[in-house]
Amino acid sequence: MRSTPVAARLYILGVSVAAVVCALPAYGPWAGTPWGTLLLLAALCLACEIPARRPFFGSSLPVGAGSFFPLLLAAAFLLPPAAAVLVSIPGSLAGRIEQPPVAARRVWRTAQLALTVGAASWAYAFLGGPATLGGAGGAAAPGLPYALLPACGAALVFSTVLAALDGGILATAERVPPLHAWRGLHASVGPHLVHALAGLMMAVLWRSPYGPVSALVVLLPMYISCWVFAQYHRQHAAHRATIRALVQAVDIKDGYTRGHSERVGRASELIARELGMAERRMEALRFAGILHDVGKLGVPTRVLRKDGPLTPEERRIIELHPEYGHEIVRGIGFLDEARAAILHHHERLDGSGYPYGLSGEAIPEFARVVAVADAFDAMTSTRSYRPGRPVPAAVEELERCAGSQFDPRMVRALARALDQHGWSAAVTAVTSDEEASRPPRQRPAPPRAPAPGTAGRPERRP
Repeated sequence: MRSTPVAARLYILGVSVAAVVCALPAYGPWAGTPWGTLLLLAALCLACEIPARRPFFGSSLPVGAGSFFPLLLAAAFLLPPAAAVLVSIPGSLAGRIEQPPVAARRVWRTAQLALTVGAASWAYAFLGGPATLGGAGGAAAPGLPYALLPACGAALVFSTVLAALDGGILATAERVPPLHAWRGLHASVGPHLVHALAGLMMAVLWRSPYGPVSALVVLLPMYISCWVFAQYHRQHAAHRATIRALVQAVDIKDGYTRGHSERVGRASELIARELGMAERRMEALRFAGILHDVGKLGVPTRVLRKDGPLTPEERRIIELHPEYGHEIVRGIGFLDEARAAILHHHERLDGSGYPYGLSGEAIPEFARVVAVADAFDAMTSTRSYRPGRPVPAAVEELERCAGSQFDPRMVRALARALDQHGWSAAVTAVTSDEEASRPPRQRPAPPRAPAPGTAGRPERRP
C-alpha cells in the first residue's frame, strides 16, 4: 500500500474499521445469528468469483471482486444487518484484482461491500422487510406485493452508499475534485433496483418449503445473464476501441480534418434517425461515417498535408483512398454495410464520381448518406486554409446539388434533422487533442470557390 496516498489509506482504514464495528454484534451470544444461512450465502458469493478468476468459454466474467449484487441483496433480505456485513467478505478477498496496488484495492473492496450490504440490511429491517418474507420453512406466506417496498428502499440505500463510498475513494486516492467525484451519485439506481427484485425472489424461495436449493433457480439464470451481458459489453468496447484507434491514426496523419470523422458519424446518425432506420443499422451507419476516410492511411503524407492545390497525379493518388479504406476494414466483420459506404462515399448520383462511377440507386444507401454528411461537415468546418460556411448556406448548397451529386432524400432528411436538433461543431468529442493545443501551421492562400456541383470538395483535396 506504499503507493497509495496517505489520505486514501486513512479513508480505507476508516471504512474498514466501520465495517468491523458493524459486524461485531453478529458474534454476540444474544445475536441469534443464523450461521448456516450466513455460511451458505458466503460460500455462494465465493463460488461466484471462480469465473472471474478462470476463463470459461474462452473468456472470464468481468465482474469486480464480490460484486454479484443480486446475491448480496438477497443476503441483506435474509440476514440481520450484522450478519449481512460478513457475507461478501470471502468473495471480496478471493476476487480478481487487476490493477495495482492489489492489497489496497482488495482491502478497500472488501470493506466497501461489507458496509454497503450492512446498510442495505439495516434499511430493509427499518422498513419492516423481514416481516413480509413469511416464516422460515414457509410457515407463513410472503407478504407480496408489500415486500417490494422495503426491497426497493434497501436497493436505494445500497446504491447510494456504494456510490458515496466510491466517490470518497476517488477524491482521496485519485485526487478527483469532490464535486466531480460524487457527480451522478444515483446513476446505478436502475440496475440495483433490478438486482433487488432478483434478490427478493431468491429470498422468498429460500424461505419457501423448498429451501435454499430452490433459490438457485433464480441465482443460476441471473448469473448466466450477467455473464452474457458482460460479454456483449466487452465485445462492444472492443469494437469502439478498434474504431477509435483507426480514427486517431487518420487524425494524426491528416491534421487538417481533425475531428471531421466523428462529426460525419454524428451527421450520418441524424440522417439515419430521420429516415427511421433500425438501431442496428443506425449504429453501422455511424461507424461508416466515422471510418469513411480511413483509407487516407494509405495515401502518402506529403499529399495529404500539401498546402497548395493538388496536381492531377496527386489527385489520382488521393482518389484511391476509398479503395484503400475498403481493404483496411475488409476483415472487420461487425462493420457490415459500413464497408460499402467507405468504398462508395465519393460516388455521385449522376455517375461522375469515383472510384467506380456508380449512379442512382446503384450507389449503396449507406454511401449516399455518408456522402451528404461528409460534404455538410466539410462545408461547415473551419479549416486552416478556409473559413467554414454557415449551416443554412451549407444546406442550401446541398439542396442545389441534390439530384446530380447527392440523393435528394438524404439531403431532405439532414435538413429536417438540423431544423429539429440544430448543429454544432462540438456535437461529438474528437478523438485527439483539440486544434488549439497543436502548433500553428502556415496558412496557405485561400482557394477559389468550388465549381458548381462540387459541394464540400475544396480545391486542394477531394
